[in-house]
Amino acid sequence: MSQPSGSREAPVLQRTLGVCYYPEHWPEEQWQDDARRMAEAGLTWVRIGEFSWSRLEPEPGRLDWDWLDRAIATLGGAGRRVVLGTPTATPPRWMLDRHPDMLAIDVEGRPRKFGSRRHYCFSHEGYLEECRRIVTALAERYGRNPHVAAWQTDNEYGCHDTVVSYSDAARRAFRDWLRGQFASSDGNAGDIGALNRAWGNVFWSMDYGDFDDIDLPNLTVTEPNPAHSLAFLRFSSAQVVRFNRAQVDAIRAHSGAPIAHNYMGRVTDFDHFAVGADLDIASWDSYPLGFLEDRVGAGVADQRRFARQGDPDFQAFHHDLYRAVGRGRWWVMEQQPGPVNWAPWNPAPLPGMVRLWTWEAFAHGAEAVCYFRWRQAPFAQEQMHAGLLRPDGAEAPGLAEARAVARELAEAPDAVAAQAPVALIFDYAADWAWKVQPHGRGLSYFALIFDHYRALRRAGLSVDILPPGTRDFAGYRAIFAPGLMHVPDDLKSALAGSGAEVAIGPRSAARDGHFTIPVPLPPAFPGLDATVARVESLRPDLPVPVTGGGAVTGYREEIEGTAEIVFAATDGTPVVVRQGRITYAGGWGDEALLDRLIADVCERADVQTLAMPRGVRIRDTGTERFWFNYNPDPVDTAAGRIPGAECLRTSRE
Repeated sequence: MSQPSGSREAPVLQRTLGVCYYPEHWPEEQWQDDARRMAEAGLTWVRIGEFSWSRLEPEPGRLDWDWLDRAIATLGGAGRRVVLGTPTATPPRWMLDRHPDMLAIDVEGRPRKFGSRRHYCFSHEGYLEECRRIVTALAERYGRNPHVAAWQTDNEYGCHDTVVSYSDAARRAFRDWLRGQFASSDGNAGDIGALNRAWGNVFWSMDYGDFDDIDLPNLTVTEPNPAHSLAFLRFSSAQVVRFNRAQVDAIRAHSGAPIAHNYMGRVTDFDHFAVGADLDIASWDSYPLGFLEDRVGAGVADQRRFARQGDPDFQAFHHDLYRAVGRGRWWVMEQQPGPVNWAPWNPAPLPGMVRLWTWEAFAHGAEAVCYFRWRQAPFAQEQMHAGLLRPDGAEAPGLAEARAVARELAEAPDAVAAQAPVALIFDYAADWAWKVQPHGRGLSYFALIFDHYRALRRAGLSVDILPPGTRDFAGYRAIFAPGLMHVPDDLKSALAGSGAEVAIGPRSAARDGHFTIPVPLPPAFPGLDATVARVESLRPDLPVPVTGGGAVTGYREEIEGTAEIVFAATDGTPVVVRQGRITYAGGWGDEALLDRLIADVCERADVQTLAMPRGVRIRDTGTERFWFNYNPDPVDTAAGRIPGAECLRTSRE
């Protein structure tokens, strides 16, 4: 996250390239030539090792380091810097013989079997100890190796829906976690009465006599208590934090190199801010074409228009999110260089898009962009996933674009980070609360946040995403916090006293920490006389039109109070109200209504907006303005005509 204005000198942005490599997949006599070609292409970083446990430990207790020693020496000898991954995402088959109950269990009670990856439960103590053991051994051997310049823990926590497990290990751990959450006044044992009161278990006669009575919230006749479900999602996130921290502690005992984890796009099952607090760098795996149809939520027309380019905002959103998770330090650990293998459809990117995606990451402050992968594998699950090289070693189209970026980086002047004028608060716990109780089919917190982010980008704005623990908002002129289901009192006070224009709602402060509707009724913000008296979810074909343009879709609230009506429905009922610097939106606005809301708030905040052509976006650093044309065709902009699938960098000085 960029530092607030005046807090300290803005850091110079580092910009380097890298690649993901699997020496165990290729004959050893090929390694040196691969390293040489990587160097010639301008690729500084090489990530290795994250899927290699069966080669590192082919039998329990028999460690084979020789091949990895030679691989690291070969890459380092060519001047490459190694990111060494811990192999815990792919435990070998023999691990199941030692721990047959380590498999995660899905919501239907079925085990996630061996045969691919991520087949473990975060709560299994035996597997956690195995991970500590292998990571400690790895760190002891390579922690002082001069070629190992960074580490990656595990791989893609949460990928393949693997955070939440309904195993016996999770059940035991959940009960212990609850005892800690509801400690009695003497601090020695859990207070089951406090849990019953907080969860409202008097409803449907759900009172518990002991923590050991509490089961996991699956396979119930109808929906479980939402407080129970939310608590289990909080617990599941805490287990990921615990698992990651064990690896970080093992590495730090033997290495001073920075540690990262590679997160994913639209994976919200655990709190990335909490995991990131133990790490030095946040990274994520960017697959613009792979994500377009199954994660973006774009309509059919945009899926067709951007099929070979990716969504104009999805990558940028995650760049900004992970900049916040990394507290300013972040990478793209895996960048799509060509067609992938796992999406509903797997087209090739338009010429120029690999370069555009790379520069877009750098525009948002990335220190490194690493392409996945060096050479396409001719075997196993990812054999249809393109690399920078074909399986025969010939160059794939993405390599030429990576080379072009490397040349441009060598010639580019230093750039400095800059705080954006507007901020958007993102809270993983709010996403869990919406999942537990969406109140309407297809409604989600992520989609609400992303709709606001899109609107801010359509207005030509750079955006900082902030964690919900932020209390210092110095330097921001406008702050948006829609859908933040639980808002602690100190956050309400910090927002109200920030001096910025603050836009909240819908569903902001709608629940307390245990999923109870608070009284006074929401949003109960200081200085705002507005009360949500009733809520409804709307059919997709029944939008509520708003006077002046736009409509409320999906979710609507009935607002009472004396706050000024900013926008009203055509029937005269308030949709957006304001008092002082607090604006409350009592409904989920469509694109037109969100554009009006952003324009209105930004005008009051003295934030200059710029209407962007469809598919064109900008991003500012302290010294540069980047223009990105996601369209297949040229577009005329204030910076001139930009060809299709092209980025343009201009100076702000």
